[in-house]
Amino acid sequence: MAETAKKKKEKSLVIVESPAKSKTIKKILGDGYQIEASFGHIRNLPTKDPKTDNLGFDVDNNFEPKFEIIPGKKAVVKKLNDLAQKFDKIYIASDPDREGEAIAWHVRQVLKVPDEKIKRIEFNEITPKAVKYSVEHPRMINMDMVQAQQTRQILDKLVGYKLSPVLWKQMGNYNLSAGRVQSVALRMICEREDEIEAFVPQEYWSIHAELAKDGKVFEAEVAKYKDKPVEKNIKNEEEAQKIVDYLKNSDFLVSKVTNKSTKRKPTAPFITSTLQRAASSKLGFGVQKTMQVAQRLYEGIELESGAVGLITYMRTDSTRVSDDAMAMAKDFILNNFGEKYYPETPNIYVKGKQNVQDAHEAIRPSYPERTPESIKQYLDNDQYRLYKLIWDKFMSSQMANAEIANKSIEITAGDYTLRAGTSKVTFDGFLKLYNDAEEEKVEDSKIPDLEKGDRVDCNKITPKQHFTQPPPRYNEASLVKALEEYGIGRPSTYATIITVIQTRKYVEKRDKALHPTILGRAVSKQLVTQFSDIMDYKFTAGMEEKLDKIADKKAVWNKVLKDFYDPFMEEVNSVMKTAKKINIETGINCPNCGKPMVVRTSKFGTQFLGCSGYPDCKTVMSMNVLSEQNEENTETPPEEICEEKCEKCGSDMVFKTGPYGKYLECTNQNCKHRKPYHKSTGVKCPKCGKGVIVERKSKRGTVFYGCNQYPECDFVLWNEPTGEVCPKCGSLLVKKVLKNGDTIVCSKCAYKKEAEENAE
Repeated sequence: MAETAKKKKEKSLVIVESPAKSKTIKKILGDGYQIEASFGHIRNLPTKDPKTDNLGFDVDNNFEPKFEIIPGKKAVVKKLNDLAQKFDKIYIASDPDREGEAIAWHVRQVLKVPDEKIKRIEFNEITPKAVKYSVEHPRMINMDMVQAQQTRQILDKLVGYKLSPVLWKQMGNYNLSAGRVQSVALRMICEREDEIEAFVPQEYWSIHAELAKDGKVFEAEVAKYKDKPVEKNIKNEEEAQKIVDYLKNSDFLVSKVTNKSTKRKPTAPFITSTLQRAASSKLGFGVQKTMQVAQRLYEGIELESGAVGLITYMRTDSTRVSDDAMAMAKDFILNNFGEKYYPETPNIYVKGKQNVQDAHEAIRPSYPERTPESIKQYLDNDQYRLYKLIWDKFMSSQMANAEIANKSIEITAGDYTLRAGTSKVTFDGFLKLYNDAEEEKVEDSKIPDLEKGDRVDCNKITPKQHFTQPPPRYNEASLVKALEEYGIGRPSTYATIITVIQTRKYVEKRDKALHPTILGRAVSKQLVTQFSDIMDYKFTAGMEEKLDKIADKKAVWNKVLKDFYDPFMEEVNSVMKTAKKINIETGINCPNCGKPMVVRTSKFGTQFLGCSGYPDCKTVMSMNVLSEQNEENTETPPEEICEEKCEKCGSDMVFKTGPYGKYLECTNQNCKHRKPYHKSTGVKCPKCGKGVIVERKSKRGTVFYGCNQYPECDFVLWNEPTGEVCPKCGSLLVKKVLKNGDTIVCSKCAYKKEAEENAE
């Protein structure tokens, strides 16, 4: 009885990363538990340490790191320590990945309590079953995962702190930076731009015939000449016209009819990278926005019953689905769609050599029975759209195959063979909820019933001119796909990588495509020329594999660092000895003397264009000249449809330009509603939760940032928000322009983001 009474009185402290989880977990665990947040990392490598060459780790002592409490986190650490003394048990419940494991270890290091009081718990979803199971089955901190994370951190700092000074010396700009992964991603974008510029379009023609049988008209295209493919082999109009003239004097006979039924399988539920790509292509979300919205869905949304975590952990590259989730999906599919929509055996997905016993799962709804429509009233528009995407994708992954009827017709006209084909969905299966391809469904009735030997009439023959197209520029979604295919970085880092290269002004987004700037191309060229190993795709992917091996106990962390460090530093020291200042050419000539204009940097870090003939010619220009030149070189339609709908009639809005700048106008001729255009930051308003923060100008022309729901919401900032939140107080972080360069600070408290936090 005494032991039972003691157990009842025991209270436990649960330490999580984010305060947003607190309500959700508190609701599950009840009054016997107090939930507190570490607000992310509490310790980091020091900014400056003369004894360790300013890196924060001792190269001569097996790379032993020396961590210190992050400025601004001392109050958090003190609070956690004070609370730890009052509780019988302490559970560290940081996220279930390497970064979360490292945070757990750092928290353990600062808590001045006995080891037996502290346990590590993790859960892939914030549900009663998962959270309670983790508390009942705590474990020790996984030091292999911690060492893998620390190795990545040391590598990133080593590369950033040693390569960046090379750029400073050569380009005279102390705002430049290099990164182990970000610089390789920049290289990919720059090399794609090189391919586009070097591309020479090739002319080719296609021949299309309008055919008819019993009054039914259909189209066929010339596919073969004497059984040899003709695709892109008709080089000019003269060749095309010869074929047209030949076909006009030919009989058209059906030579082959093929009817084939195929089954299309559903694809796996989302992992981080596929979610980012789908959200980009289907919802127009940037990768950073996708992760921010997903984080909120994971941590908990206030429903009728309180805070509820709606999706599983969103940083994963596992496609595994738990047995419980598969069972819930099966029940839902059978009850709502019927037996024919559920496969004979459950769909199981394995990614590569992944172990299906992996503790992580794919990204899926925590409660499959909570349909998007049933909780729509509790979600803002972005949350609803992303949750629906995740729910539809998961539920479709557990459904039956779709069945497609394909018909292919070959028609002979002399030496030429024309081809026509259609497909029809005969059973939609998983397509009822989700379609990856989004292909147009062509109805079989477009082609009449034909049999081999049938003669068809030719109404018209049309030659069409084409030109081969250069490879497309990367957008955020295709860059994520390329990084994943090369094995560069990890899903949890993609959003940061893409954000950093844009923040550094190496890349700019225009019409959703990522364009390298002149500065970005110059930086990439210097790094690729001088540090071929670091900038090599295979080398970077190989380093990621070594980090995985450390986590799997297949490699020793400080040996991995040692093997990297010696040749790397030899290369850096060699380059620094011979590094000379270079000019970044712009392709613009000086209007006064005709010499090339180059990019220069003032002593305050501001970039401008200066004449290469300095000091004889002191002509300078604003960097805006380059932006204006880019705009002139970019073909845009006269009326570009924007993503907003008219608030009066719901029609599309288009961009227009008037004497006072850009504005939006409704396409409905009976409405013609107009409104000012404000550039969006993509950051959700923290005050009302509905609006987005946009760039505005005061009556005096001063730029500020405010909610687009004004006057209903009056939230404003004087600096551009980054989309991140302050780890100290939870307010938005903003970009602050200072004389010695830009920095990122909290919009409310004194928190300042350290330089190494920005480095990849």
